[in-house]
Amino acid sequence: MFVAELILGVIAESTGLIADSLDMFADAAVYGLALYAVGRSKGLQLKAAHLSGFLQIALALGVLLEVVRRFIFGSEPESLLMMGVGMVALVANVGCLLLIAKHRDGGAHMRASWIFSANDVLANLGVIVAGLLVMLTDSPYPDLVIGFAVGLLVLNGGRRILAMKA
Repeated sequence: MFVAELILGVIAESTGLIADSLDMFADAAVYGLALYAVGRSKGLQLKAAHLSGFLQIALALGVLLEVVRRFIFGSEPESLLMMGVGMVALVANVGCLLLIAKHRDGGAHMRASWIFSANDVLANLGVIVAGLLVMLTDSPYPDLVIGFAVGLLVLNGGRRILAMKA
């Protein structure tokens, strides 16, 4: 899903979609690390969670730089594409959230997965609203604002994960 959203985000010139796609990439990595850590020591679970936190922070900084670049050089986001892809991503992320809901209080690796998935749902809703505002205002600023907000949300999720203790 993150590859499709990234490609469509570039086509739509949407920082919100690009930010959300990179967040989805980080989620895929987190889920992989979480699965690797299942049944292993608490220390390894915590290391897996922290690695995913560092990945989230790196991606968030990349997104924030892209928002600044598009603010300086301009963009013309495609609102209908933003809303359509945002809705598909929302369905995918709600499905993931439901799958891990009963395990969200497990080890650090599962708490990290829960944080990422909950952030994704918020980001998807933000992209949909931003797409609607881009359409209504004929302005790229709602997309830049949501791209910035998603970047900050991902940055905060990474910070929360790095603050976790076993």
